[in-house]
Amino acid sequence: MAKIKVLHVTYDMRIGGTEQVIKNLIQGSDKNIFEMSILCIESPLGPFANELLEQGIVIQALSRQPGFDTKLIKHIRNHIKENKIDIVHCHQYTPYVYGLFGSFFTDSKVVFTEHGRFYPDSSSWKRKLLNPVLNTFTAATTAISAATKQALSEFENIPISKIQVVYNGIFGLKKDENKTTLLAQELAFSEHIPCIGTIARLDPIKNHSMILSAFRRVLDEGISCKLILVGDGEEMSNIVKLVEQLNLQDDVVLTGYESKPQNHLALMDIYLLPSLSEGTSMTLLEAMSMGKPCIVTHAGGNPEIVLNDITGLVTPNDDEAAYAKAIIRLLTDSELQKDFGKAGKERFNSEFSIPIMANAYKAIYLKCLPKNKQPSAKLNG
Repeated sequence: MAKIKVLHVTYDMRIGGTEQVIKNLIQGSDKNIFEMSILCIESPLGPFANELLEQGIVIQALSRQPGFDTKLIKHIRNHIKENKIDIVHCHQYTPYVYGLFGSFFTDSKVVFTEHGRFYPDSSSWKRKLLNPVLNTFTAATTAISAATKQALSEFENIPISKIQVVYNGIFGLKKDENKTTLLAQELAFSEHIPCIGTIARLDPIKNHSMILSAFRRVLDEGISCKLILVGDGEEMSNIVKLVEQLNLQDDVVLTGYESKPQNHLALMDIYLLPSLSEGTSMTLLEAMSMGKPCIVTHAGGNPEIVLNDITGLVTPNDDEAAYAKAIIRLLTDSELQKDFGKAGKERFNSEFSIPIMANAYKAIYLKCLPKNKQPSAKLNG
């Protein structure tokens, strides 16, 4: 029987959480059942595309024009028909609208995944009127967290009963002792001084300024510690200025962008995620996979991933004093660090691995298709 053809429609394949989910889903899918490809509505493709192209995954990029691009819909429809696509899996709202309209007058079924929301969240009356209609033509709608599911219902007027939560899945990371030791030497870190940090693009929504202010409070309590911020972005100049204003030059390391920051993560005794808004952070999952205790803000999917006082600490959103208190509590209790790290790794293995995510989407895809498109019982087993 022919394989089920799944087309992922997205903005592009630049480095980001949505793009990593698509990459992981393709790499973790059952190759005996599914043939997956990607259609980007914007150019250029982006770095994540290269690895998939080398693995023989078909990826094409279109060029969305300003305004509502009706020609783009035609291009998508032609692509679906020419490649006999069975499932059109749309990632994020705009690709969803174009992918859904492009699927009209074809035999394909549409799956829509919402990967996260902006902060502060909002919508428009036009979308609230349109979305329930679009949903009737959508075979399945998923969200990457319960918080994202609630936002889709509240702000986009999509029936909450029609939304299924599928958490992101990643490949777990393992520490490379030699590379981690070399990196510590390169950064002049002492093994006797703990290191805390985060890995995220330098964007206002990630709230790095709050980390720095909280870290200043930690040092003022007489606690020796290093803070490492991995990432680059529009906030770099503001962060550099704040480091100087808070007199943190000797205690903070700004690495800039790192394509594979797992060794930096391995250096961290505690992982921090102080975002103002978050879906399901991939780096947070990576930290848990390495057994790192985590401190997160109560934003988006964070409290669903990190269970407060079980796998880490959850503080009120944008509360500098509470965040500093949580850092101090963990830094001064090594046994609690170990307990949280162990529990977090166990939770990762049971909830957030790629096979778990891939199997969830497999079930969704198969449920969308008519019986004559279903794989044999042997393959489906």
